[in-house]
Amino acid sequence: MALGRLPVALDAMGGDRAPLEIVAGALDAAAEGLPVVLVGPADGSLGDVAALEIWPATEVIGMEEDPGKGVRTKKDSSLVRAAESVRDGRASAMVSAGNTGAAMASALLRMGRLPGVSRPCIATPLPVPGGSHTVMVDAGANADCQPEWLVQFAQMGGAFYSARYGGSGTPRVALLSIGEESSKGNQLVKETRERLESGAGGSAVDFVGNVEGRDLLTGRVDVVVTDGFTGNVALKALEGALKMFMHILGGVMSASEEAKAASEVLLPGLLEAAEALDPESTGGAMLLGVAGVCVISHGSSSRKAIVNAVRVGHDLAARGIVEMLAAAVRSER
Repeated sequence: MALGRLPVALDAMGGDRAPLEIVAGALDAAAEGLPVVLVGPADGSLGDVAALEIWPATEVIGMEEDPGKGVRTKKDSSLVRAAESVRDGRASAMVSAGNTGAAMASALLRMGRLPGVSRPCIATPLPVPGGSHTVMVDAGANADCQPEWLVQFAQMGGAFYSARYGGSGTPRVALLSIGEESSKGNQLVKETRERLESGAGGSAVDFVGNVEGRDLLTGRVDVVVTDGFTGNVALKALEGALKMFMHILGGVMSASEEAKAASEVLLPGLLEAAEALDPESTGGAMLLGVAGVCVISHGSSSRKAIVNAVRVGHDLAARGIVEMLAAAVRSER
């Protein structure tokens, strides 16, 4: 069966708001015509799932559990069963808002790694106001990296960008550093830059040099490559800054009667901008480099985020993202 017709396996027990918001998101996704099944307990504890199918799993890997141990010992967990359904060709993709490390471990251990991939990485779309998105890789899978890994992150990030956002041109790829000059950055950045400038990324990567943290939301490039430690810190810093800005803005808009009156005029435009910047609108991140589609949503995902994540998983599988990633990595060798 074509991947576009297979259901997305949704971890019903993953996330801070599971299972209520997960089930609600699954129902909304199904109402839109997206094929989705829930993976979790079939004892009625998921509540009213209407006509949704449940693939049974009796265990749960908690948010605070050790990822590797959880995957090894809880073989009937919703995360492991979701990954196995992709491996076995029953599902086109898996989606989870649960333990990120366990989601990665489940996907890697059950689906396996694509040939030639040194390390899988997390690709996270960053919203660009008034534009599309910039994809950041790695956003947290690999704290310590080697230059050849970052070259592969660039290749896979470019393939992911093309599959998700389209466009006829070659994705513009940059390295995250502390300055745009080639002399700036740590040893990892400098060595990776030398490799990418010499063409190690292949014809599918249009390497444009270094960018700084202030460039992440500008749309200057399509893909930003970094190690997982730096990427995760940058991602959380952006999330915190945006939340603080919205908090300050809300305070200013309600500070006086004049401000409240002005806010009524500005509110439609502000809400539109807020929607574009809302992480729940992106559909989550994808684990690149495993032999299947694995979409990782934020731990506090609402039904809105779950619908978007299911849509992303379904669409990427239908577009052949795994084959595109494998081809991108092969182009290096």
